[in-house]
Amino acid sequence: MNTSQRVVRRNRVLSGLLTWLVHLSLLLLAYSVWRENAPDTLTDSWPWKLQLLDVQSATTAAVGSLGASLARAQYARAVRPALGYFGQVKEGMAPDDRLAWVCSVLNAAQDVAVVEQLGYRVVLTGNEGAADDEAGWVRRDEAQRMIEERGPVDRADFALHFIGVGRPLPAQGMMLIGWFTEAAMAQVRDVHVRIRVTDRVGDTHERIIDVLKGADRSPRRADPPLF
Repeated sequence: MNTSQRVVRRNRVLSGLLTWLVHLSLLLLAYSVWRENAPDTLTDSWPWKLQLLDVQSATTAAVGSLGASLARAQYARAVRPALGYFGQVKEGMAPDDRLAWVCSVLNAAQDVAVVEQLGYRVVLTGNEGAADDEAGWVRRDEAQRMIEERGPVDRADFALHFIGVGRPLPAQGMMLIGWFTEAAMAQVRDVHVRIRVTDRVGDTHERIIDVLKGADRSPRRADPPLF
């Protein structure tokens, strides 16, 4: 499964419109250059008689649209979220002072991102996971129900924290995904959370969080703080 961050959708206005303007200006430039050098016998008749822009104006339009497109791309890269995740054994999450594996997502970028969509995929112990990356994704309540059917109790043995659409993920900020005790991890092999966020320019980014990757399934002591 590919868990690296990727762009799943560009903003149609701020990206698509600029791309069309670049293509249009380059076509106008090519037509203007060709018409400037074409024989008079050809340019005296329609449709080649039509002059849209002179070469200088077409060049200015092409350079301007290319510059705007490059500036947009550079700004989009500057505000692009940097989504990562980490897990650690912590105290104080599960009842009765039990230790739990806790997973959080981190936005290491310098700008805020907004949660657009969340999907969950649960693979129980003894079951095979979905071969297709696009198969098996469910809502949070369905994922929670699947785990509880194997015995673990929500908020007692595990928790998938509710994250509403529109929740901001601040720059240099963290967001708790969920936690699992030893009892829950004995019944659950994998939990994947697919999070999609929108950045300041309207581009949508996706990262798949492997919640139990590297998990200590039989924790005996809490890990030291990471930060």
